[in-house]
Amino acid sequence: MKAPDAPVIPPETVLPEITIKAVALSVILAAVLAAANAYLGLFAGMTVSASIPAAVVSMAVLRLFPRSNILENNIVQTAASSGEAVAAGVIFTIPALLLIGYWSTFDYWQTVSISMVGGLLGVLFTIPLRRALIVDARLRYPEGVATAEVLKVGSPAQAETIAGTSASRHDPKQGLKLLLEAALLGGAVKLGESGLRLWSEALEGGWRIGRSVIYGGVNLSTALLAVGFIIGREAAVVVFLGGALATLLLIPMYGAMLGIPENLSAADAAKALWSSRIRFVGMLVGGLWTLIQLRGTIWHGLRRSMGFPAPNITPSLPGRGETRPFPVLTSPWSARTSLPRTERDAPLPWVIVPFVLTLIAMLVLYNQAIGNLGIALMMTLIMAATSFVFSAVAGYMAGIVGSSSNPVSGVTIATVALSAGLLMLVMGSHDSAGPAAALMIGAVVCCAAAMGGDNLQDLKTGHIVGATP
Repeated sequence: MKAPDAPVIPPETVLPEITIKAVALSVILAAVLAAANAYLGLFAGMTVSASIPAAVVSMAVLRLFPRSNILENNIVQTAASSGEAVAAGVIFTIPALLLIGYWSTFDYWQTVSISMVGGLLGVLFTIPLRRALIVDARLRYPEGVATAEVLKVGSPAQAETIAGTSASRHDPKQGLKLLLEAALLGGAVKLGESGLRLWSEALEGGWRIGRSVIYGGVNLSTALLAVGFIIGREAAVVVFLGGALATLLLIPMYGAMLGIPENLSAADAAKALWSSRIRFVGMLVGGLWTLIQLRGTIWHGLRRSMGFPAPNITPSLPGRGETRPFPVLTSPWSARTSLPRTERDAPLPWVIVPFVLTLIAMLVLYNQAIGNLGIALMMTLIMAATSFVFSAVAGYMAGIVGSSSNPVSGVTIATVALSAGLLMLVMGSHDSAGPAAALMIGAVVCCAAAMGGDNLQDLKTGHIVGATP
């Protein structure tokens, strides 16, 4: 009998993962999903995770080829969803360079450089965070779990044969039927809400109290109900308490001290304060506090990747009463390891060398844009530090509420504000290149945060199905 927490494909089983057909399909899907999410983001100000659509398309296409397997499908959805993540990082930042008049048209190669560096940093920073946020912290990553379930439904016979369980436990027809029924139900609810306008998206109300306002409401989205079910009671309570703290305490306090937006209803004024001020408090405090709590785990993860032992780290296996130490790499320059296949992260040089190259590339790009090597170096250092912090923040948030709720917009605004303040001290408040410099830092960080959240979510999916990290 397979353990409840065991991967679908056990570590001792080796299947093809990165194949030519998987890579080719990944590139096509990444381009299509990036275009779709770029349009959605520019039109509605939000993007959605592309992992599940990519997984469904992958299973349908790769089934036409002999000997395709669940790990190839996982590679396709992992790579394809990266198109959506990079698109989000670009559309939330690059248009601002046009709006402030720094660009008159889109600079293709600068856009490519910014998105490439930001996306690569997001991937590199998630390598030491994988064990901390997925294995040790055991965050839920609801969309990653949902994607894994879709992959298992699409490859039930192979998965259960390899895992050694009874094939009668899961009927693939019943699983597909359940997915179809859920999709039809969700679509019908969305049609009634947004298409036919039979009911409102949320029940909400606001009330003015002196010169401030108080707000309360509940969203009726079936998607949010599903996310709440997946993340579980404890995480849902934490999210609820954060929302209650913001709406019942922070918004009224802010309004009482600094006033509320004029010419708006009480509910709209409260939502405007939350959107422009209050939500960044939760993002920054929650993310930074998580980094503080996980500092030991992250440090030990880095030591393991360098080939050093990690003393006193014997985490309990979920669902079991036993503990075991983690083996270490035999060499920091070698991919050979005594770790099981499903726990092998990239060797440290695979992280450090690309990281250094990206810093050099951004130093050159910033120097070309600003024309000052010292300021370009300062921009590069700010970019590197904030990219790591906010990639971790975004990865943690994806673990709580999913990649679709990744706070890349808030991360970007916080980065731009911090960068603008530091650059103003160096460049002065009248330098016309200052706003552009802050935005170019924010663009890289936004791409890194978007990719960090998406990649950790995909690594969660891989952790469940038994892929090689």
